[in-house]
Amino acid sequence: MIEIDGSRGEGGGQILRTALSLSLCTSQPFRAHSIRARRSKPGLRRQHLTAVNAAAQLGGAVVEGAELGSQQLSFRPGAVQAGHYDIDVGTAGSTTLVLQTLLPPLLTADRACTLRLRGGTHNPHAPPFEFLALAFLPLLKRMGAEVEATLERRGFFPAGGGEIRIRVAPATHLDALRLEARGALRRASAEAVVANLPVEIARRELAVVRAAMKLPDTALRVVEERLATGPGNALLIVQEYEHVTEVSTGFGQRGLRAETLAERAVEEATRFARSEAAVGEHLSDQLLLPLALAGAGSFTTLALSSHAQTNIEVIEQFLPVRFARARRAENLWRIEVAAR
Repeated sequence: MIEIDGSRGEGGGQILRTALSLSLCTSQPFRAHSIRARRSKPGLRRQHLTAVNAAAQLGGAVVEGAELGSQQLSFRPGAVQAGHYDIDVGTAGSTTLVLQTLLPPLLTADRACTLRLRGGTHNPHAPPFEFLALAFLPLLKRMGAEVEATLERRGFFPAGGGEIRIRVAPATHLDALRLEARGALRRASAEAVVANLPVEIARRELAVVRAAMKLPDTALRVVEERLATGPGNALLIVQEYEHVTEVSTGFGQRGLRAETLAERAVEEATRFARSEAAVGEHLSDQLLLPLALAGAGSFTTLALSSHAQTNIEVIEQFLPVRFARARRAENLWRIEVAAR
């Protein structure tokens, strides 16, 4: 049984999600201890417990320690079962992070699977739906994975109430992906979403983006989410390059001015645009596991976060691969995965 130290590196929930996902993909059991030990509220929170239970259902696993607040977990997977799965994260727990756990093993099923995920779709510290749809899933498609994603309703923190639907076709294998350069910029745009809040908030955010990034009015869009359970606000800046799409985001919070939110999102988008990296920091985190499952691939990125380094360590415990990390410049790293 593989032993996982949940306190290693940044000590967050990604360690557990990666372990669950690869346990199902490889049929290897694992035991985790000190889960989320470095967090202010250690142990399993609701969205982590949802991921554990959903993974257990997906693979007919035998699980011990699946309780709120638990810092110990053992997981013995069975075979991945195709079918339809209806998963409610509860409150505003991130649906996209739960999907991150389930998507790789669903690709190994013997027929198409569908998911209905309810909870948060636009959460701080989690990829929003648009990041998946525009940046991540197109790259998976290039690797041979057929995944359709539909946003039924946005759900913001803390009310939740969002819903996404996913259809996953089986993939006999994943092709290597190499992203050494992003290519020419084809289009830049921005979208400000408000739910149960004054639309003026969105207009103020887009005014900052317009001035800072010199975007025309035709590239700016206000979206009023009328189906959301509670209030919410998100700003998404999308940069479409020849080979990759980068999505920079900002989320509204109580006491945070619209202009400050927009300035931070613009700073992130501008930092990427001025670099030579093929993918941004958040997308690089998402690509590590698919490339490892393919057994080969590479990309250049801005920086190698502690989050990514911890993820690499967990992946190397489950798969016969190694990651080579080389710093090319102050803000440029090249990551390559190969069989070992």
